[in-house]
Amino acid sequence: MKKNYNNTRRKLYLPEYGRHIHEMVDHLMTITDREERNRQAKAVIAVMGNLQPLLRDTADFTHKLWDHLFIMSDFQLDVDSPYPRPTREELQMTPNKLQYSQERITFKHYGKYVAHILDALRTESNPEAQHIAIEHIARYMRTKSFEYNQDHPNNEVIIKDIKTMSGGDIEVNEDAINNLRNDYKVHLSSRNQKGSARPTQKGGTNKTTAKAQHNNSKNRQNQQNRKK
Repeated sequence: MKKNYNNTRRKLYLPEYGRHIHEMVDHLMTITDREERNRQAKAVIAVMGNLQPLLRDTADFTHKLWDHLFIMSDFQLDVDSPYPRPTREELQMTPNKLQYSQERITFKHYGKYVAHILDALRTESNPEAQHIAIEHIARYMRTKSFEYNQDHPNNEVIIKDIKTMSGGDIEVNEDAINNLRNDYKVHLSSRNQKGSARPTQKGGTNKTTAKAQHNNSKNRQNQQNRKK
Protein backbone atom coordinates (compact mmCIF):
# COMPACT_ATOMS: atom_id res chain seq x y z
CA MET A 1 0.00 0.00 0.00
CA LYS A 2 1.44 3.34 -1.03
CA LYS A 3 1.47 5.88 1.78
CA ASN A 4 0.49 9.43 1.03
CA TYR A 5 2.12 11.85 3.46
CA ASN A 6 1.63 15.61 3.44
CA ASN A 7 5.34 16.20 2.87
CA THR A 8 5.08 14.33 -0.43
CA ARG A 9 2.08 16.34 -1.65
CA ARG A 10 2.23 19.67 -3.42
CA LYS A 11 2.62 22.89 -1.49
CA LEU A 12 -0.49 24.57 -0.10
CA TYR A 13 -0.30 28.20 -1.15
CA LEU A 14 -3.13 29.19 1.24
CA PRO A 15 -3.23 26.59 4.06
CA GLU A 16 -6.26 28.24 5.68
CA TYR A 17 -8.48 26.81 2.90
CA GLY A 18 -7.28 23.26 3.44
CA ARG A 19 -6.12 20.60 0.99
CA HIS A 20 -9.59 19.76 -0.34
CA ILE A 21 -10.05 23.26 -1.79
CA HIS A 22 -6.60 23.06 -3.36
CA GLU A 23 -7.54 19.73 -4.95
CA MET A 24 -10.70 21.36 -6.33
CA VAL A 25 -8.56 24.06 -7.91
CA ASP A 26 -6.24 21.41 -9.36
CA HIS A 27 -9.28 19.71 -10.88
CA LEU A 28 -10.38 23.00 -12.47
CA MET A 29 -7.13 23.17 -14.42
CA THR A 30 -7.82 19.72 -15.91
CA ILE A 31 -11.19 20.75 -17.43
CA THR A 32 -10.76 21.46 -21.13
CA ASP A 33 -14.17 22.99 -21.79
CA ARG A 34 -13.88 26.68 -20.93
CA GLU A 35 -17.60 27.15 -20.27
CA GLU A 36 -17.65 24.18 -17.92
CA ARG A 37 -14.44 25.41 -16.26
CA ASN A 38 -16.01 28.81 -15.59
CA ARG A 39 -19.11 27.17 -14.10
CA GLN A 40 -17.05 24.94 -11.83
CA ALA A 41 -14.88 27.89 -10.78
CA LYS A 42 -17.96 29.75 -9.55
CA ALA A 43 -18.96 26.65 -7.58
CA VAL A 44 -15.51 26.55 -5.94
CA ILE A 45 -15.84 30.26 -5.08
CA ALA A 46 -19.17 29.49 -3.36
CA VAL A 47 -17.55 26.71 -1.32
CA MET A 48 -14.70 29.01 -0.34
CA GLY A 49 -17.22 31.63 0.81
CA ASN A 50 -19.02 29.05 2.96
CA LEU A 51 -15.85 28.57 4.99
CA GLN A 52 -16.27 32.12 6.34
CA PRO A 53 -20.00 32.88 6.28
CA LEU A 54 -19.71 35.94 8.52
CA LEU A 55 -17.58 37.73 5.91
CA ARG A 56 -19.68 36.94 2.83
CA ASP A 57 -21.56 40.25 2.98
CA THR A 58 -18.52 42.45 3.55
CA ALA A 59 -17.15 44.75 0.87
CA ASP A 60 -14.65 43.26 -1.61
CA PHE A 61 -15.03 39.79 -0.07
CA THR A 62 -15.89 38.18 -3.42
CA HIS A 63 -12.96 40.00 -5.03
CA LYS A 64 -10.65 38.54 -2.40
CA LEU A 65 -12.01 35.01 -3.03
CA TRP A 66 -11.24 35.26 -6.76
CA ASP A 67 -7.72 36.48 -5.99
CA HIS A 68 -7.23 33.52 -3.65
CA LEU A 69 -8.48 31.15 -6.37
CA PHE A 70 -5.75 32.33 -8.75
CA ILE A 71 -3.13 32.19 -6.00
CA MET A 72 -3.99 28.56 -5.16
CA SER A 73 -3.61 27.69 -8.85
CA ASP A 74 -0.16 29.31 -8.87
CA PHE A 75 -1.58 31.89 -11.34
CA GLN A 76 -2.07 29.21 -13.99
CA LEU A 77 -5.88 28.92 -13.95
CA ASP A 78 -7.54 30.37 -17.06
CA VAL A 79 -11.12 31.37 -16.21
CA ASP A 80 -13.28 34.44 -16.78
CA SER A 81 -13.11 36.44 -13.56
CA PRO A 82 -15.39 39.42 -12.86
CA TYR A 83 -12.34 41.19 -11.41
CA PRO A 84 -8.86 41.94 -12.78
CA ARG A 85 -6.56 38.98 -12.45
CA PRO A 86 -3.72 39.44 -9.94
CA THR A 87 -0.15 38.84 -10.98
CA ARG A 88 2.72 37.31 -9.13
CA GLU A 89 4.69 40.54 -9.38
CA GLU A 90 1.94 42.58 -7.74
CA LEU A 91 1.69 40.26 -4.73
CA GLN A 92 5.46 39.98 -4.31
CA MET A 93 6.04 43.70 -4.50
CA THR A 94 8.09 44.89 -1.54
CA PRO A 95 7.66 48.35 -0.01
CA ASN A 96 10.34 50.97 -0.37
CA LYS A 97 12.96 51.05 2.33
CA LEU A 98 12.46 53.78 4.90
CA GLN A 99 15.22 56.31 5.21
CA TYR A 100 16.08 56.83 8.86
CA SER A 101 17.65 60.02 10.08
CA GLN A 102 21.37 59.74 10.77
CA GLU A 103 21.53 63.00 12.71
CA ARG A 104 23.87 62.91 15.69
CA ILE A 105 22.37 64.17 18.96
CA THR A 106 24.97 65.74 21.23
CA PHE A 107 22.86 65.67 24.40
CA LYS A 108 20.34 62.84 24.05
CA HIS A 109 18.56 63.55 27.33
CA TYR A 110 17.52 66.97 26.00
CA GLY A 111 16.38 65.65 22.63
CA LYS A 112 17.24 66.87 19.15
CA TYR A 113 14.63 69.65 19.00
CA VAL A 114 16.35 71.69 21.71
CA ALA A 115 19.45 71.91 19.52
CA HIS A 116 17.28 72.88 16.53
CA ILE A 117 15.59 75.66 18.48
CA LEU A 118 18.89 77.02 19.72
CA ASP A 119 20.24 76.91 16.18
CA ALA A 120 17.23 78.92 14.99
CA LEU A 121 17.67 81.48 17.78
CA ARG A 122 21.10 82.41 16.48
CA THR A 123 19.52 84.61 13.82
CA GLU A 124 16.87 86.15 16.10
CA SER A 125 17.11 89.93 15.74
CA ASN A 126 15.02 90.79 18.82
CA PRO A 127 17.23 90.37 21.91
CA GLU A 128 14.28 90.45 24.32
CA ALA A 129 12.48 87.67 22.48
CA GLN A 130 15.70 85.71 22.36
CA HIS A 131 16.23 85.96 26.13
CA ILE A 132 12.62 84.91 26.84
CA ALA A 133 13.01 81.88 24.58
CA ILE A 134 16.31 80.96 26.25
CA GLU A 135 14.64 81.08 29.67
CA HIS A 136 11.90 78.70 28.52
CA ILE A 137 14.44 76.37 26.96
CA ALA A 138 16.57 76.41 30.11
CA ARG A 139 13.52 75.52 32.21
CA TYR A 140 12.74 72.65 29.84
CA MET A 141 16.35 71.45 29.88
CA ARG A 142 16.33 71.51 33.66
CA THR A 143 13.22 69.33 33.75
CA LYS A 144 14.58 66.80 31.23
CA SER A 145 17.92 66.67 33.02
CA PHE A 146 16.18 65.83 36.29
CA GLU A 147 14.10 63.10 34.60
CA TYR A 148 17.24 61.57 33.08
CA ASN A 149 19.69 61.86 36.01
CA GLN A 150 17.21 61.82 38.94
CA ASP A 151 19.24 64.61 40.49
CA HIS A 152 18.82 68.35 40.80
CA PRO A 153 20.62 69.87 37.78
CA ASN A 154 23.16 72.63 38.27
CA ASN A 155 22.45 75.92 36.50
CA GLU A 156 26.09 76.13 35.46
CA VAL A 157 25.69 72.87 33.55
CA ILE A 158 22.54 74.14 31.83
CA ILE A 159 24.25 77.37 30.78
CA LYS A 160 27.32 75.48 29.55
CA ASP A 161 25.17 73.10 27.48
CA ILE A 162 23.26 75.99 25.91
CA LYS A 163 26.51 77.65 24.84
CA THR A 164 27.82 74.33 23.48
CA MET A 165 24.72 73.58 21.41
CA SER A 166 24.53 77.13 20.08
CA GLY A 167 28.21 77.23 19.20
CA GLY A 168 28.74 80.17 21.54
CA ASP A 169 26.66 82.49 19.33
CA ILE A 170 23.96 83.10 21.94
CA GLU A 171 24.51 85.28 24.98
CA VAL A 172 22.96 83.75 28.09
CA ASN A 173 21.70 85.92 30.94
CA GLU A 174 23.11 83.86 33.79
CA ASP A 175 21.29 85.89 36.45
CA ALA A 176 17.93 85.22 34.80
CA ILE A 177 18.73 81.51 34.54
CA ASN A 178 19.69 81.32 38.21
CA ASN A 179 16.44 83.01 39.25
CA LEU A 180 14.21 80.62 37.32
CA ARG A 181 11.56 78.79 39.32
CA ASN A 182 12.29 75.10 39.89
CA ASP A 183 9.85 73.12 37.75
CA TYR A 184 11.30 69.66 38.23
CA LYS A 185 9.53 67.14 40.42
CA VAL A 186 10.41 66.34 44.01
CA HIS A 187 12.76 63.40 44.29
CA LEU A 188 11.33 60.19 45.66
CA SER A 189 13.73 60.14 48.60
CA SER A 190 12.34 63.45 49.87
CA ARG A 191 8.78 62.16 50.03
CA ASN A 192 7.25 60.53 53.07
CA GLN A 193 8.28 56.91 53.13
CA LYS A 194 5.77 54.12 53.64
CA GLY A 195 5.27 53.24 57.29
CA SER A 196 6.43 56.60 58.60
CA ALA A 197 4.85 58.00 61.75
CA ARG A 198 1.52 59.70 61.26
CA PRO A 199 1.03 63.25 62.50
CA THR A 200 -0.30 63.39 66.03
CA GLN A 201 -3.35 65.28 67.18
CA LYS A 202 -3.32 68.21 69.51
CA GLY A 203 -1.91 67.13 72.85
CA GLY A 204 0.68 64.76 71.37
CA THR A 205 -1.57 61.70 70.79
CA ASN A 206 -3.11 60.38 67.63
CA LYS A 207 -6.45 58.65 67.13
CA THR A 208 -5.07 55.13 67.72
CA THR A 209 -3.46 56.08 71.04
CA ALA A 210 -6.59 57.86 72.26
CA LYS A 211 -8.75 54.85 71.45
CA ALA A 212 -6.38 52.50 73.28
CA GLN A 213 -6.44 54.72 76.39
CA HIS A 214 -10.23 54.81 76.31
CA ASN A 215 -10.44 51.00 76.13
CA ASN A 216 -7.99 50.56 79.02
CA SER A 217 -9.97 52.98 81.18
CA LYS A 218 -13.20 51.16 80.37
CA ASN A 219 -11.67 47.77 81.27
CA ARG A 220 -10.41 49.04 84.64
CA GLN A 221 -13.87 50.41 85.45
CA ASN A 222 -15.50 47.05 84.63
CA GLN A 223 -13.05 45.21 86.90
CA GLN A 224 -13.82 47.53 89.78
CA ASN A 225 -17.59 47.00 89.29
CA ARG A 226 -17.17 43.20 89.41
CA LYS A 227 -15.20 43.45 92.71
CA LYS A 228 -18.01 45.42 94.31
